[in-house]
Amino acid sequence: MIVTKNEIKSMIYGLAVGDAMGVPVEFTSRAKLEKEPVKEMLGNGSYPDIPHGVWSDDTSMTLCLMESMARTGKLDFADIMNNFVQWEEGDAFNATGVTFDIGRTCNAAIQRFVKGADPLACGGKTEGDNGNGALMRISPMALWLAVHPGADMDESMEMVHQVASLTHAHPRSKMACGIYVLILLYVIQGRALKDAVRTGLNHGIDFYSKKPAYKKEVQKYTRMCMDSFASLPASKIKSGGYVVDTLEAAVWCILNTDNYRDCILKAVNLGEDTDTVAAVAGAVAGLAYGYDSIPKGWIDNSKYKNRSLKGKEWLDNICEKFSVAIVAKE
Repeated sequence: MIVTKNEIKSMIYGLAVGDAMGVPVEFTSRAKLEKEPVKEMLGNGSYPDIPHGVWSDDTSMTLCLMESMARTGKLDFADIMNNFVQWEEGDAFNATGVTFDIGRTCNAAIQRFVKGADPLACGGKTEGDNGNGALMRISPMALWLAVHPGADMDESMEMVHQVASLTHAHPRSKMACGIYVLILLYVIQGRALKDAVRTGLNHGIDFYSKKPAYKKEVQKYTRMCMDSFASLPASKIKSGGYVVDTLEAAVWCILNTDNYRDCILKAVNLGEDTDTVAAVAGAVAGLAYGYDSIPKGWIDNSKYKNRSLKGKEWLDNICEKFSVAIVAKE
């Protein structure tokens, strides 16, 4: 399968812009956003000292993964974790050099690694460790697997599970990551977006239904496979930090829009974990609709420069290195 440089840039900018759109209203209630919906790039808000266009941990940890794969040419789990440490404890992989919005489970995993734990033993394994911190950063695995697939489905999904397990090792979290990567792979394959989503969901459910370690978790994700899922009212969609809710909310936004802008605004205006829902939806929408579908004013606002996306040099540099590493074609 061929992956182009443009597809890499489209997916990563799609994720980063969604993340940055959601940061200022993270934790805001849906009721408040219904009265005062987000329509353009904002700043401050939930984080008073954070200006317009700054992405959060969702994008930072995604870039940590991409940079490691690009530099090492493989999945080096210790190296990925070292990047996480550089991000959390330094000024690397940040839009402005300021680290903020680190999730509890991610932080705990990083600290286990700092204290000497094996990378694949760092992730939280309990029922309470099913936040969306692995799902939010897993999208580059779809790009990697499109060019470097495993010998079979089991091997490909195990690679996804291992990367997820660096921070989130519960089967439910690994399963969310696997399903999401399958959706992205079908988009890369060239399927129409909504067909790619439904095929990825069905393929994932079928795969995990046959695996003893995941079979009991399948029911958590079957609602998305229902024909009526897209027509559910927003009141039936939760948008908090629980991994199942995040994946559902992102899929619901994708299925109920037909362009990048509307998808992101729908995701952000659901409220609660706005940056991550928009980032997860945004990676898919960006990949499907293309870089040029992302509103120019959200990336580079010619009228209000201070409202432009920050950290573009990080995004461009790592996308370029990653594209070379996975032999992307023009």
